[in-house]
Amino acid sequence: MRRYPAQLAEGCGCAVPWPSGPAEPRGGVISPLLSNIVLNELDWWISSQWETIPMRKNYIRIRNDNGVEEKTYAYKVLREKSNLKECYGLRYADDFRIFCRKRQDAEKLFIATQKWLKERLGLDISPEKSQIVNLKRRYSEFLGFKIKVCVKGEKNGKPKYTVVSHVSDKRKEKIKKRAAEMVEKIKFPADKFEEHKFIMDYNSYVMGVHNYYRIATYVSQDFAEIGFSVKRTMKCRLGQRLKREGNPLPSFGQQMYGKSRQLRYIRGLFVLPISYVQTRPPKHRSRDWCVYTPEGRAAVHKALEKVNTPILHYLMEHPIRNESIEYNDNRLALYCAQQGKCAITGRPLEIGDIHCYHKVRRAEGGNDSYSNLILICRDAHILLHAMWESTIEHYVEKLAPNAKQKDKLNRLRKRLNLDPI
Repeated sequence: MRRYPAQLAEGCGCAVPWPSGPAEPRGGVISPLLSNIVLNELDWWISSQWETIPMRKNYIRIRNDNGVEEKTYAYKVLREKSNLKECYGLRYADDFRIFCRKRQDAEKLFIATQKWLKERLGLDISPEKSQIVNLKRRYSEFLGFKIKVCVKGEKNGKPKYTVVSHVSDKRKEKIKKRAAEMVEKIKFPADKFEEHKFIMDYNSYVMGVHNYYRIATYVSQDFAEIGFSVKRTMKCRLGQRLKREGNPLPSFGQQMYGKSRQLRYIRGLFVLPISYVQTRPPKHRSRDWCVYTPEGRAAVHKALEKVNTPILHYLMEHPIRNESIEYNDNRLALYCAQQGKCAITGRPLEIGDIHCYHKVRRAEGGNDSYSNLILICRDAHILLHAMWESTIEHYVEKLAPNAKQKDKLNRLRKRLNLDPI
């Protein structure tokens, strides 16, 4: 029998029971799936207490921009004409919160949820890990973030509240430790290829934690603290190897880190600054998107109208022989991501004219990962490897690349130790 610890927060806060952990060893891939199966019924029960409770009149309207139900007026009617306890559930796998307005509501919801889990699902909660948290006074941690409610001005003589969020203290220490370990690997590489791999691993990790935590409102402050520690480690471990100038950043790096003065280079290869990140609100996708229903799949297919579907089907049915599954899967993903166009010229790709190119050759330690592949047309591929002046002139005249396209070509040619065009 699993034991479920429970945390309850009130006052713009939440009632929060969550499972203590899976029955199998932690990290088992089956645990989130089992949690979703078992706790799906709990989601609907919490929702039925307020969000989806039946009403005599229909006060709900549908927003045209993303298909979301607008229930503002319905909730107003419930607050004014009922004694229901307002609550909202939020869950990810086996970790969830139930937000409510009043402490007394949180206390009652805690008992109700405890009994419901026991009677309906046969699950217990752990009293020592259960608590009521007032988010106006204390932080509550969820999925690596810590959140709190603060006063931000007044409206009609009443305080106006807003949610502030940080990276949790435990996660900050974990990021510092992991980044320091990756810097240590860069310190003593076996050769330049291994050095390149370790630097790219570090860059990938930096982009990963930035993309995940950037929705926190105070992410820049938290990563400034992390960056202070990591920067000191880099200075001790790498010293004079860190330079202020190097090869141009690729387009994605230029967008995210091009303005940073903390950018450094090792042998011309960029090392991304971990402290340079700005908060960004999460992007909301239309609720029509769903791969599990016919209507949802139709919405996904409609979004792929820019891709030539017959060519995509052809690529699916004709994988490259003697290549890995990863290579062929990424070939399909790149065709969709590039909207069926050449990564260099931007021209539509046709059957027989689609070349999947490795940015870092396998002989130099490259692999079949998504980030190491691009799709280009045959002519661009020839121009990329061309050494004779006559060949270069012929394909430059044929493709007529602009300045931006030439820059892409020259960055790839530089990896091949070829002169720029």
